[in-house]
Amino acid sequence: MNAGSSSIKTALFDGALSELLRIEATGIGGQGAVKIGETSQSVDLPDNASALSTIIDALGSQGIALTDLRCVAHRVVHGGTGLTTAQRITPHIRQEIADCIPLAPLHNPHHLAAIDAVQQAAPDLPQCASFDTAFHATIPALAHRFALPDQPDLAGLRRYGFHGTSYAALIHRLPDQSGILPPRLLALHLGNGASLCAIKDGQSIATTMGYSPLGGLTMGTRAGEIDPGAVLALARLRGLDAADHLLHHQSGLLGLSGLSADMRTLESSDTPEAHFAIAHFCYWIGRQAGSMIAALGGLDAIAFTGGIGEKSARVRDTVLENLRWMGDVPSYIVPAEEELHIAREARDLLDQT
Repeated sequence: MNAGSSSIKTALFDGALSELLRIEATGIGGQGAVKIGETSQSVDLPDNASALSTIIDALGSQGIALTDLRCVAHRVVHGGTGLTTAQRITPHIRQEIADCIPLAPLHNPHHLAAIDAVQQAAPDLPQCASFDTAFHATIPALAHRFALPDQPDLAGLRRYGFHGTSYAALIHRLPDQSGILPPRLLALHLGNGASLCAIKDGQSIATTMGYSPLGGLTMGTRAGEIDPGAVLALARLRGLDAADHLLHHQSGLLGLSGLSADMRTLESSDTPEAHFAIAHFCYWIGRQAGSMIAALGGLDAIAFTGGIGEKSARVRDTVLENLRWMGDVPSYIVPAEEELHIAREARDLLDQT
């Protein structure tokens, strides 16, 4: 279960990790839709609680009750510095997830709401959590620490990194294509949220997202890299809440193009602004890729994943052309399998008990 602010996505797996069913509730906050497999139906989804109830009802319509399941596994965006591996959810672990709300105020509350809804509906059903930040726990202090004073109230201000479940799934799947896991791998998760990760011998050593999922690359509606002084200026000009909304929801591809946050829409547009937005997206991938390659000390392979990474040949070709200075490096397209990775981690946890 991947519960967000505007959608809840679920996938059902059997014990052999074969996907049996996918149910998604989208458009939360108004007239939304529930999709069961390939069939979609319009439905009123005023809030997350109604969306979660709709998901459970849709599962029931397929003859499956929550109590029939062995476990519900959740994607949780932020685990802070304490939750660096997948966990069985206990009251203590739930509290740790809640303690990370200040680090991910747009994400963790929705994950907790889903955890609590399942707990209420099926109190004896085990639940597990996989954390986006966990994959990046191997990043060394030189790479994750900001140049801030060593003071207790600043301890939580550091680079965490995100898209960890995507990167973990990628390194599990890539050897099927490459034969081995390349020792120095540049991984690109490109979607509405986008980041790069320097993966050395299977471990994250640097990534473009930092304290929050707002930093790094140009994204669908997020600004990405921006000078801290500009952020302070925005806060003074617009006020803190308006500046926060602009950086998260009105910037990125949407802000640059004035048209859309969707790469497919931009690629089909002839406007100069749409072309510029795509060029900006690709330029900053190439520029920040240089930083990741420097951290790796060279490059053995490039791997694309995520909606844009998998489906946009134009973006992939432009990025590879911008990295041509690295020489002839193999590149791969790896389908995003975040739900499968979360299911695998949950199964492993249950098998340990």
